[in-house]
Amino acid sequence: MIRRRLLARATTALAASTLAWVTASTVSAQPAAWPQRPIRLIVPFPPGGSADFLGRLVAEKLTVQSGWVVVVENRAGAAGNIGLDAVARAPADGYTFGIGQTANMAINPSLYAKMPFDPLKDLVPVALVASQPMVVTVKADSPFRTMADLVVAAKKRPDPMRVAFAGNGTVGHLAIELLERRGGIALLNVPYKGAGPAVNDLRSGHVDFYIGNSVSVLGQVKGGSLRALAVTSPARLPALGDVPTLAESGFPAFDAQTWSGVVAPAGTPPALVERMHAEVSKVLARPDVLEKFANEGSTAATGRTSTQFGELIAREHKTWGDVVRQANIQLD
Repeated sequence: MIRRRLLARATTALAASTLAWVTASTVSAQPAAWPQRPIRLIVPFPPGGSADFLGRLVAEKLTVQSGWVVVVENRAGAAGNIGLDAVARAPADGYTFGIGQTANMAINPSLYAKMPFDPLKDLVPVALVASQPMVVTVKADSPFRTMADLVVAAKKRPDPMRVAFAGNGTVGHLAIELLERRGGIALLNVPYKGAGPAVNDLRSGHVDFYIGNSVSVLGQVKGGSLRALAVTSPARLPALGDVPTLAESGFPAFDAQTWSGVVAPAGTPPALVERMHAEVSKVLARPDVLEKFANEGSTAATGRTSTQFGELIAREHKTWGDVVRQANIQLD
């Protein structure tokens, strides 16, 4: 009898010990709550530009609404390639994200003979954030009041009309290539190291017109020092509601926009991608964010899924790649 009792007690103790071990192992195997430390958001351009504005706005609002700590890190260089390469090489643990945009995701792969990363394989689309059209502008006292005026003048002039843009290989540059091809006109392309110098030379009369993103000209158009002839998006820009699209101005289906969105290293757990997408979507629904985007000349990409963002990247990758190859543009 005593032996049986001792055996029963030993069995009970062993079972309790085994259960405790299994429970502890199960708990330790569960994924830790995310995030447990600051999240890094890499902006692959210098401070002060439109990508930096967008990245910092998203980081600020994510921190406010979720309680996360989201830290912006600027890693500029090689038209955005250096920063996004850092994102692609980062651990896929949900603690590194980046701002991808038209240039470094869709244009650069065709412009550069050697890319440090493959945007379609090494990065995961998380959330499309905003888009900005290019705006065709002239001096306020220019004789050109419509795109038709500009095209007629370009065809009549013995020398090519001079058009400014902010950097080789940008959306503005490729929009000019499309404009020449579809308008049957020859232009003298004048690249600048940024929008500021290009706009200054436009106002000084050194170039005939400028094609650049809405952020670079919106204030001066509204202030009366520049005149906007057209926007390059399929729909009119609310901030410039009286300015027609190029499609309305004789260039059917013309679409050349800069878009920006959040991306992550390939292999980032889908659950973390979905969580970040959900939080960014909440940011884009905030009235104060919508107002800031509108004032800047951007359109918030509300209601877009991660899958739709990925489809946009693939589509634009092909579209701009075709333009680059047809125009035979190479940067290295």
